Parts: sequence; structure tokens; C-alpha cells
Amino acid sequence: MSISVTALTKIYDTQKAVDNISFELKKGEIVGFLGPNGAGKSTTMKIITGYLPASSGKVMVCGFDVQEQPMEVHRRVGYLPESNPLYYEMYVREYLEFSAGIHKLGKGHGKQIEEMIVRTGLSKEAHKKIGALSKGYKQRVGLAQAMLHDPEVLILDEPTSGLDPNQIVEIRDLIKNIGAEKTVLLSTHIMQEVQAMCSRVIIINNGQIVADDSIEHLQQTSTKQNVLIVTFEKDIDTDLLNELNNLEGYENIGSYKWRLTTNDPESLRRGVMQWAVKHDINISSLQAQTDTLEDVFRTLTKK
Repeated sequence: MSISVTALTKIYDTQKAVDNISFELKKGEIVGFLGPNGAGKSTTMKIITGYLPASSGKVMVCGFDVQEQPMEVHRRVGYLPESNPLYYEMYVREYLEFSAGIHKLGKGHGKQIEEMIVRTGLSKEAHKKIGALSKGYKQRVGLAQAMLHDPEVLILDEPTSGLDPNQIVEIRDLIKNIGAEKTVLLSTHIMQEVQAMCSRVIIINNGQIVADDSIEHLQQTSTKQNVLIVTFEKDIDTDLLNELNNLEGYENIGSYKWRLTTNDPESLRRGVMQWAVKHDINISSLQAQTDTLEDVFRTLTKK
């Protein structure tokens, strides 16, 4: 496993910020780490990267214990924290040179820096001081330093914060390409980003993991079981709907599309098909209404 977290707990005075959580990430996974503000996301990420000690539990990164072998972990982890600390008086290339020195990249680091400048879209801004950059470009500098030493694991806390829609797409594509060969754990509040980049999500609330599953499966298991969405090929006489058994209510939600509520969805599904044949009505689609990832998140994290 690239990341293995076992019974991890972090306590600040009387507050338990992270409460006995466990999860694993394999190489090649891009996993969304979701939760409301104060849920324990950033604390967990700081512990995984070795910037914050755990109160108890164990974290392994690429086979190395974070507490006992921190330097080995730092060599294999690229970290973009939420605050993205940068030296504003440094020029972009100067800062990346500085980062290369910290990681002891050796003589070939100049080529690595230029490649990273291109990959993160910093070419036109590389001659500027970091303090003169927009927030979006500062975020790109943070990503560049996180990936400069070609780490096996990337920990990204709000990586698209402050980016405009075009920049978000570019960074999203960059992260997806990187994720094919590395392990990426990223935190974000933008559900569209999670769906675009991640195949799996871990949701944390009040310091505890409340979900760890694929996006598809989470949406399937939280389906609104008592709602069917049916689309006809033409307008229908609403009086005919009243013939359906087990139908508790109906609502037109678009062209030829209806939301049917019921206490027995399977019986209603069969009844709709028989009813359609009886009245020579063609059905384009018939399915249970599923929750969006945002719906799932809100359900699992509401107080």
C-alpha cells in the first residue's frame, strides 16, 4: 500500500480532532478526502506527511513509518497544504531552485524545474516574483514544488483553490495524468472536481470516517428508493396516471419526464410497464432517482 492509516487519533487538549480512523490507498488511486470544515481532513493530511504528530495510531507511507522514518517519508511525498506557504520575495524559478536544494535533487535539477514550469503552466510567469502573481498562479507554484522531486505520493489540500474555470480544468487534467502512476489524496469542497478526478471518496465527519467507497456505489446505495423517474416519448394524459396502483404522487419535471413517488417501487415499476402497453404509450427511460455526490455528502455529514 502507498498509504496505510491505522487507528489514527489526534487530540488537542480536550478536543478529539481525529478519532480512531483507518484507511488504505493503493498506487494509481486518486482518492477524494471530503468533509465539512473542522471535520479533521487537514489534520489527517498533516499527520500523513509528518508535519504533525499523532496522539495514537500508525501511518505508513510507501512502507515507511511516518513517526520513526520521517525523512524517508518526506522523500516520497509531495505536499500542497491548504495555506500554500510561499516566499513572496522569491522569483518563481528561484523558489523552485530552493525547493530542489531542499530535496537534494542533484545536477539535473535544472531540467526538472523547467519541465515542472511547463507542466503546471507557469512558463509566462516564471520570470516574476511570487508575490506579484495572482492567487491561481501562486497555487500553481505550490503544485510545482509539491511535484518537483517526482514523489510517489501526492497529498493535495484544496489544490484548485483560487483558480478560474479554465485553470481548474488544466490542473484537473494534470492531477489525473499524475494519478495514473502515483497515489493522490486530495481534499476539496468542489464535488464536480471529485467526480471528475476521483474513483473513490473517503468522507470524514466529526473526526470519524462515515464513508469509504466508490462514487458510483455511494450513489447507488443512497438512491431515493421510493422515487421513480420515467420519461415518455410524448405528452400524456395525467388522468391516466391515476390508474396506477401503488402511486402516491406524481410531478412533471421536464419535457415528457415525470417523478413518481411510491411505497412499493418494484410493483410500481412493473405496473408502469403494463400500463404503458395497455395505453400504447412508449417509454424512453424508467429508473430510480439517484442522489448526487453532493446529496450523499450532505446526508452523511449533517448534524
